[in-house]
Amino acid sequence: MRIGIFLTCCLALIGGCNKGGDSASTSSSSPSVQLTLDWKPEPEFGGFYAAQQSGAFPKHSLDVKIQPAGEGADTWQLVATGRTEFATSSADQVLIARKQNADVIAIFAVYQTFPQGIMVHQSRGFGSIKDVFSHDGVLLAEDNSWLHFLQKKFAPVQVKITGYGGGIAEFMAKKDYSQQCFVTSEPILARHQGGDPQTFLIADEGFNPYTTVVICKGELLKTHPDAVKAMVEACREGWRDYLDHPDPVNAVMHGLNTDMDLQTFGEAAAAEKPLIETDETRKSGLGTMTLDRWKALAGQLVDLGVIDGSVDPQGCFVNP
Repeated sequence: MRIGIFLTCCLALIGGCNKGGDSASTSSSSPSVQLTLDWKPEPEFGGFYAAQQSGAFPKHSLDVKIQPAGEGADTWQLVATGRTEFATSSADQVLIARKQNADVIAIFAVYQTFPQGIMVHQSRGFGSIKDVFSHDGVLLAEDNSWLHFLQKKFAPVQVKITGYGGGIAEFMAKKDYSQQCFVTSEPILARHQGGDPQTFLIADEGFNPYTTVVICKGELLKTHPDAVKAMVEACREGWRDYLDHPDPVNAVMHGLNTDMDLQTFGEAAAAEKPLIETDETRKSGLGTMTLDRWKALAGQLVDLGVIDGSVDPQGCFVNP
């Protein structure tokens, strides 16, 4: 019912805006929708907060509430059950969701290069991720698709793999420990604490799903494509603004997430920029996705036994 009301209002407002109504007159009556984040306010979501701060959402007749869901949230389930209109997820999670017949579809991909990496101590002299798996020591990592991919690629593995509870305390305390990381987060924190982190991108090994992907219900896209297009255009404008001028939005996010200091916000924003803006996005626009990338990822997940061949990659995404 909530989504039905949203759709009716949103189409009327978008139609009015397209006929020349100004954003100031429509913003107060724009339908309220929710964008649920799969983590807390950090630079990986900076463009969404920029769209909120700059007025890009009301410009496109949207009143967007940004709601962090927290660590480990299966945001695609919130979308599929109608508890949020939009959410962020990752391309592999979209494929997994659709394997379970969830009506979710990707509409905008922030990270064109997978920001997940493995962080090691530079003093160990490793030259690649392969060294992590072929040497003694401990790897702190959650059970997920990219880990299965690397375990299969570098089998038999010698490193002991244990669960990852977050933070960098164990890594900093033990020189034979490696850990999963976002290259825009944990390595920066480790350097601030006097560490010598060296980071390897998992994307360089051939596993490169789109990440921080905005998803919605397929039903929403099918019945009201203009509403989805408005969301995508607002996100694109917000991300352009954040990539060019991150500091004001970083200050806003820091007020919502004081666990990260402003210096780290700034360094993370700089580190993520080349992962977001690529030759492809310069040609086709921020957030754009390609069928070849989705086909490649689907094939990898089938090979790993995560999904079967019944999931159609072409049905997983759209560039509105």
